Amino acid sequence: MNFLALSILTEVAAGSSLSGAARTLRISPMAATRQLSALEQDVGVRLVHRTTRAIALTAEGQAFLPHAQALLDERSAAYASVRPVTEGAFGLLRLTASVAFSRKVMVPMIADFMSANPAVKVDLTMTDDLVDLVNEGLDLAIRIANLTDSSLVARRLAGNPRLLLASPDYLERHGAPRTLADLEAHDCLPISRTARWAFRASGQPLSAKIGGRFSANSIEGLLQACVAGLGIANLSAWFVRDEIAAGRLKVIELADAVPEPLDVWAVYPSSRMVPVKVRLFIDALAARLAA
Repeated sequence: MNFLALSILTEVAAGSSLSGAARTLRISPMAATRQLSALEQDVGVRLVHRTTRAIALTAEGQAFLPHAQALLDERSAAYASVRPVTEGAFGLLRLTASVAFSRKVMVPMIADFMSANPAVKVDLTMTDDLVDLVNEGLDLAIRIANLTDSSLVARRLAGNPRLLLASPDYLERHGAPRTLADLEAHDCLPISRTARWAFRASGQPLSAKIGGRFSANSIEGLLQACVAGLGIANLSAWFVRDEIAAGRLKVIELADAVPEPLDVWAVYPSSRMVPVKVRLFIDALAARLAA
């Protein structure tokens, strides 16, 4: 298998021009063109559309891409298995996380990780959508959720307590709820009009009906609405640490329940060999979250 051609294809899929892919791989644009043409002849279909201005994957190229990435990952893992540990991680690390978690936690952590591992490049997809790792050719996803069974491997990185919060202005005008029953009478700030919030009472899960006049499809929007006094939010502790410290938000504690926590997980495709770059990144993120 021509691994150079596979690398060119994945670079093009990531948004590079053919000349950009050639620069990244330190070959000439003409050589990159020849390699892609040879790969297309080998598989028997056209993998890319070429024009004078752009290059993009065909439908067949999109279908072939996750298999190409899997072959490259297996090669990297095979090389890593016989390299001295001191050589560290190398290659492109493709990962995804939610927008808010990426901005608050991932990007600062990635900067430190790349400084410690100069042979690693990182491509971060920031999205609140559930991404198919295999079809998108991703190495790793960081998810804050109650995970369902799947063919993916999951490692718990940290607990993620959630807090009920409101601005001092809101609490002055409306008072603080003391019980779940009290909460139903308050303006709550759900994500995408979710009608219920998850809680735990006496160790048992339960859900409570909530209502309010404002909702948003991102937790960043909910945070700003909460600071502005529009209602009570239910947000992760890591996300609101600065607002609490600055006095912009106050924590509300109910007498009969606490918000259900959602743990932070690292999720990656099942493989006999986890690439060093993935393993080291997961370890570094777990250490950051534990600090």
